[in-house]
Amino acid sequence: MKRFTIPVLIAMGSLIAATNSCVKKDPPNPTDTTSTDGVGKVKLEFSNVVGSSNLSLGNQWYKNPNGDSFKVNVFNYYISNVKLNGAKRTYTETESYHLLKQENTSSLSFDLTNVPYDTYTSVTLMIGVDSARNVSGAQTGALDPANDMFWTWKTGYIMAKMEGVSPQSTNVDNMLIFHIGGHAGLWAGQRTVTLNFPTPIKVEKDAFNHVHIAADVNGLFKTPYEIDFSMLSGVMSIGKESQMIANNYANMLSVTYSGL
Repeated sequence: MKRFTIPVLIAMGSLIAATNSCVKKDPPNPTDTTSTDGVGKVKLEFSNVVGSSNLSLGNQWYKNPNGDSFKVNVFNYYISNVKLNGAKRTYTETESYHLLKQENTSSLSFDLTNVPYDTYTSVTLMIGVDSARNVSGAQTGALDPANDMFWTWKTGYIMAKMEGVSPQSTNVDNMLIFHIGGHAGLWAGQRTVTLNFPTPIKVEKDAFNHVHIAADVNGLFKTPYEIDFSMLSGVMSIGKESQMIANNYANMLSVTYSGL
């Protein structure tokens, strides 16, 4: 068994230290914001439009894709189950239920909080309210039945509501009434869509990103079913006609801006 004297041990220690000092190490970067252990915020801002025009309630005439003239008096819809799709992860908003009403501009934007640092390229959301919350009993906030977006505990929430007038309407007083519901089965009115961002957003330190989303009222009447108001000027129950409008409003949203 070899024995080392104290001078030899000291010399060996010095050699090891010298060797370690020759290994190049990257210096810490105090400005690095690509860490995945932080969280930030993203604001979703909705603008309701009719084609290329901003929506104004009750005082402006528009034309639907069929060429029918109409005014809008009410335009409400639910946005729920919001997710951001990132390079490394998916962010899911908790208690994700928002009622957007054109008559209440403060309802047209909301913040997504505690969003993990990442680069996000799209948002997935539901137009409407998921089936589970349709049958969960009395609720509050956006899901309060007092918001006038609810039928009964059997039929559930109105996913989207548009009311107005049109000379082509065959209803009393030329009214347009589209209340689209149905929460389960063949006639479910929810539609889940994924919207790509024009520019990916990077959630990082001191960055507060904004995503602007346009909701086109004419989306209810355009694709895949072009609606003629003289043939269909109202839907107040679930069935084939409510499915036509729901399939149409699946195409009513588009992202117009994404970034700081």
